[in-house]
Amino acid sequence: MTEKRIHLVIVTGMSGAGKTVAIQSFEDLGYFTIDNMPPALLPKFIDLMSYTHDDKIALVVDMRSRSFFSEIRQILDNIEGNEHLDLKILFLDATDGELVARYKETRRSHPLAADGRVLDGITLERELLAPLKNMSQNVIDTTELTPRNLRKVINEQFSSESSQPEFRIEVMSFGFKYGLPLDADLVFDVRFLPNPYYVVELRNQTGMDEAVYRYVMDSRESEDFYKHLLALIEPILPAYRKEGKAVLTIAIGCTGGQHRSVAFAKRLSEDLSKNWTCNLSHRDKDKRKETVNRS
Repeated sequence: MTEKRIHLVIVTGMSGAGKTVAIQSFEDLGYFTIDNMPPALLPKFIDLMSYTHDDKIALVVDMRSRSFFSEIRQILDNIEGNEHLDLKILFLDATDGELVARYKETRRSHPLAADGRVLDGITLERELLAPLKNMSQNVIDTTELTPRNLRKVINEQFSSESSQPEFRIEVMSFGFKYGLPLDADLVFDVRFLPNPYYVVELRNQTGMDEAVYRYVMDSRESEDFYKHLLALIEPILPAYRKEGKAVLTIAIGCTGGQHRSVAFAKRLSEDLSKNWTCNLSHRDKDKRKETVNRS
């Protein structure tokens, strides 16, 4: 093998979670891409690519081959120690309900369902892929993402990777009533704090508005909790970076994801941004009651 360093992204995850869109996105970013790569060919393929001009490669490796899981973990362990290889695993996920809906829309059968129900195949696949998901440096939940938004997320994470810090923090707010974010690494609950929803003039505002932010953060309970929260998070960040994690997602939730969690996420992001690359997002800030159940 030459001294050239190869950046390899293995795209995997749940069937129907968006791997086709993902691999197309990597192709647009200038990666050499292959869909449905047999795991057994990975070592020989990497060796071959070391003699070409391509140094950015993205491969889809998934459950379309039933021999997938018996091979992939051992192979990944073997190639991970290659000093000329920068390996990242991108795992795409979605809720069971969303995956079932997508299969119904496309009228395709699940690769593990055989003659059974689609949900049976999804359940089996989730069980088989759990260890691989734990190995992944990047996990994207596509439940609420359109293909366009998924491409945007991938572009943000991989487009200029050579100039980006190896480790970044994603701080997000969410509402428990809409479900836990699947891609969260750390989840904190602020539903015990005074709720601006019950103040009429604040109800239709969000934690990004100064009046709501001050209502939430000026309470003694909020200040005490925030100090403990920051004291818990800051010391462990270097360990996450040392472990090789590319993205740490910190999710803060309240009931509807509009007031308390938004205010806390905003403050936490501002403080962490002083020493780390940190992005802020609000999953449910602008959701309305009538859009809770998607058709």
